[in-house]
Amino acid sequence: MLDVKRMRVLKEVAAQGSFSAAAEALSFTQSAVSQQVAALERETATTLVERGRGGVRLTDAGRALVSHADAVLARLADAEKELAAIKGLRGGTLRFGTFPSAGATLVPRAVAEFRERHPEVELTMVEAEPDDSTPMLRAGELDFALVFDWSDSAILDPELELLHLMDDPIDLVVATESPFARARRPRLAELAEQQWINSCRDSSCSLALLQSCRAAGFEPNVVFETDDHHASQAFVAAGVGVALLPRLCLTSVHPDVVVRQLGPDVPVRRVHAATFTSAYRSPATEAMLQILADVGEEFSGATGRAAAVA
Repeated sequence: MLDVKRMRVLKEVAAQGSFSAAAEALSFTQSAVSQQVAALERETATTLVERGRGGVRLTDAGRALVSHADAVLARLADAEKELAAIKGLRGGTLRFGTFPSAGATLVPRAVAEFRERHPEVELTMVEAEPDDSTPMLRAGELDFALVFDWSDSAILDPELELLHLMDDPIDLVVATESPFARARRPRLAELAEQQWINSCRDSSCSLALLQSCRAAGFEPNVVFETDDHHASQAFVAAGVGVALLPRLCLTSVHPDVVVRQLGPDVPVRRVHAATFTSAYRSPATEAMLQILADVGEEFSGATGRAAAVA
């Protein structure tokens, strides 16, 4: 591997035409310049400079090396500028993933705030459930991801470093004509005879419903499965069944349904911003995590007040 510093010295010798002038330009001694060029000649196993009374002249090999040195040094200068910009949040790219309901609530507000503070950083987002975003974090394809787990089980990769953003309670959704619409805080066991709209099979939200119902003493009769929370509400509104939905999915509520809290009968979904433990966290990542923490706190207060009114 050629030494970049020595290539810089050779470039200056070529530009100045002598060791002494190059030494003055570089604030080196003439001896130091001569030693650097000699070391570079040993590295390349060829003569790079012809020395004479009238100064120095590059050989064909020397001219070829200097032409490449110009390109190498220019790229290094560009790299130094880009790194300085990234460090100062004046450039670079921040790549992140999010699950859908966070992408529709927390993320837009956080992105707007981040762009206002750091407009020169490019943001890219992919929509992915925790099981999909975790391998992307491990591979370095994402800088961070919004993920979730449940208060009654730890399902996330232990190598993830988690920043807790908020708790996202699970609420009961029933049609306005349902007798449960008039109950202030129904018990899950009271819903044993109902038909259920659930998330798609084997998803963590689906498993949360099944486990909660089984803990309450019954096996839920699931009649439709969908991961679209708007569709879930529409089925409920049509009288097809009842549903359990995370509160982040209920920032927009169908006019023909009623949302009721179930209290300790169901687990709480915990929302985190996740990074891989051994991964480098850029200044842009740190800045966005702080913004997400602030936004998560605001959402916690807002959903709590909304639930108290429901």
